[in-house]
Amino acid sequence: MSSNKFKVTIDQRLCKACGICVEFCPKKVLELDKNGKAIVKKEEECIGCKNCEIRCPDFAITVEGEKV
Repeated sequence: MSSNKFKVTIDQRLCKACGICVEFCPKKVLELDKNGKAIVKKEEECIGCKNCEIRCPDFAITVEGEKV
């Protein structure tokens, strides 16, 4: 297990339920809820690659933290 700690935040007001973030997350940290919007499911698995943040067309996701 990695000692890296990252905080993944999704602004539900901005999320348009496209699912791009879920598809690009290599660790499957995110899932879609019953309305199709992204939610953080396994934050402890986040490796800080920021694929979700970079790919989100609506800037609804932020990933904070540093690789140690």
